[in-house]
Amino acid sequence: MKGRITTAITKNNSNSNSNSNNNSSNKGLPVNEQIYAKEVRLISETGEVLGVMPTSEALRQARENGFDLVMVTNASSPPVCKLLDYGRHRYELDKRLKDARKKQHSAGLKEITLSYKIGEHDYQVRLKRLTQFLEAGHKVKMTVRLRGREAQHSDLAIQLLLRFSTDTEELSAFEREPKLEGQRIIMILNPKKDAIKKEKKVHES
Repeated sequence: MKGRITTAITKNNSNSNSNSNNNSSNKGLPVNEQIYAKEVRLISETGEVLGVMPTSEALRQARENGFDLVMVTNASSPPVCKLLDYGRHRYELDKRLKDARKKQHSAGLKEITLSYKIGEHDYQVRLKRLTQFLEAGHKVKMTVRLRGREAQHSDLAIQLLLRFSTDTEELSAFEREPKLEGQRIIMILNPKKDAIKKEKKVHES
């Protein structure tokens, strides 16, 4: 049937040529002989629209210019294909995906552990670290460990955590208020998106 497209990928044997190797690395986009539409709308490697032509002619142009014929959308009739170095195209897509995963991972939960007995200097050091995490868009879990008889002073630990939240109230909001869990008191702060945007603008200006 005209315009029918399949993304099925077949395994190449050891005698496959370079175009077949590109096909085997395909992770979704029909490439070269995988394109079964009779006609395609062809776009050059520079973005120039070359017009509608038989798929066989588009493949010939791709090979003559050292490119692969890659279908970029089948939402139109005929489908749109582009001349691309498919290996490089996949590499760039994979690299972007890895970068996105790294950013997602770095935007995860950060932790700060401390004692309720810390002095003012240590408090300021941890406050600075907390502020940096929040400005970078991280969620922060703060934990005060209570050892032995220190559990009798859980109220002091809660007051300490509340002081941190007060000193960063322009940057943070409670996900979880200070709460006793066994021998620990835990508080989780979320960064305020509006505050993060403002901070970025200040650094950029």
